[in-house]
Amino acid sequence: MSPLFLAYEDLKYLLNRGYRKKSALDFVANHYTLTLKERHFLARCVFSDSEIEERKKKLLKKEEIEGSVLGIDGFNVLITLESLLEGRAILCEDGLLRDLERRGGYTLNVQTPKNLELLLGFLKLLRPSGVWFLYDAPVSKSGQVVRITWELMEKFGLSGGARLSKAPDHDLKDFEVVASSDIGIIKKVPFIVDLPCMIGEEKGIKYPSFLDVLKKPQLLGF
Repeated sequence: MSPLFLAYEDLKYLLNRGYRKKSALDFVANHYTLTLKERHFLARCVFSDSEIEERKKKLLKKEEIEGSVLGIDGFNVLITLESLLEGRAILCEDGLLRDLERRGGYTLNVQTPKNLELLLGFLKLLRPSGVWFLYDAPVSKSGQVVRITWELMEKFGLSGGARLSKAPDHDLKDFEVVASSDIGIIKKVPFIVDLPCMIGEEKGIKYPSFLDVLKKPQLLGF
């Protein structure tokens, strides 16, 4: 077995016995001399059994979204969607798709309008009663992303809107259903939606699971 797989087993053991993730991760990462990528993978993708069960209960299927008002963690969803389209997303142990690049924020790029159009077109098919995108205000050019989102929402005839927020993680807890893979947000809301994962399934886009990575750690090099 690879050092990464052994580290996973030890981390899982400790998490299931109530150890704090940071302390447990520091211990196993140092013990098995993991790389930064391997450490980040475990931090993002591995959870206690109780956390996994809790998220399974919160995670909605696409047919359960009709008529709901969605709060969307804008940059989190955009980053994950771009990661999916570029072949860099991983399906984590709790059933959520995540980007493993350690970005400090989102960078507006030529693909942003196209990716938002893909996202909003998919949302239209889900028939929510309203959609609200919240974008981190401190992120560079976030105002431009808000404007693009508004324009595309009007194009698709979606109710709701987009706005800047100084603390999206705080503001999103006011929604019953939230699209995000951020652990801090997931813990605070009743239901969650994994839009990038749904789009991947709809488009037939393949992505590795955390088990695939444990078996082939070289996948972290993608």
